[in-house]
Amino acid sequence: MLSKATDNRLQEGNVLQKKERTVIVTGGAQGIGYAIAESFVKNGDFVAIFDLNLKAAENAASDLGNAKGYEVNVANEESVKSAIEQIAADRGTIEVLVNNAGLQHIAKVEDFPLEKWNLLLSVILTGTFLTTKHVIPIMKKQHKGRIINISAAHGRIPDAYKSAYVSAKFGVVGFTQTAALETAQDGITVNAIMPGPVRTKLIENQLPKLAAQGGTSIEEALNHHILGKQWMKRLLEPSEIGATAVFLASDGAAAITGEALGVTGGM
Repeated sequence: MLSKATDNRLQEGNVLQKKERTVIVTGGAQGIGYAIAESFVKNGDFVAIFDLNLKAAENAASDLGNAKGYEVNVANEESVKSAIEQIAADRGTIEVLVNNAGLQHIAKVEDFPLEKWNLLLSVILTGTFLTTKHVIPIMKKQHKGRIINISAAHGRIPDAYKSAYVSAKFGVVGFTQTAALETAQDGITVNAIMPGPVRTKLIENQLPKLAAQGGTSIEEALNHHILGKQWMKRLLEPSEIGATAVFLASDGAAAITGEALGVTGGM
């Protein structure tokens, strides 16, 4: 039987020997993406932050510490491919990909501009496809990888005035299941997180538009569109989504793949 002192030394050694993983987080300069990046840095990992705004990505990386910002348009294949190749060359491996980049537009279907429809689908759905497409070969060579796609509660529950967002988030769930099926025997897991209402600028910016569309006050719009269907009746904290992502990327989640996990506060 090991003495307590010996056991403590072994535990300390295990901590020191823990491998620093390379994690990509798209849209990681703010909001949920930043919280996810922060959770992985706190877990001892290195995070590559993908964002259209290089300055924002670099500022976020500087704040986080063990991170680096990259200017990447996730809807552009050459931009995605180039960034992933650079990270693989610099770091040697890519263990985790979190597809979080997204945006929102509020309008009735009959008033929804085609360019906005195409933009939302290209960022949320095509972006998820492109980054996944280009990390899978790297993860297959390692015979290990974790891909986590950020869908939304609206990936299973529709809401008025968000046709493009809902369509894209439903699509992310279907893509997640297909990618998981194709890579299930390659040591790779692919899962989706479906966040409920999270305290972010995205939510704050939606409320005036939702109120105007429905002819209600901002408080009524919050209760009806954001919290009305939620059991806990509170906005979730971004760190709660980050913690879920870290779990899905852990060895403890090795048998979880093709799942869409709701982190909603009950919906």
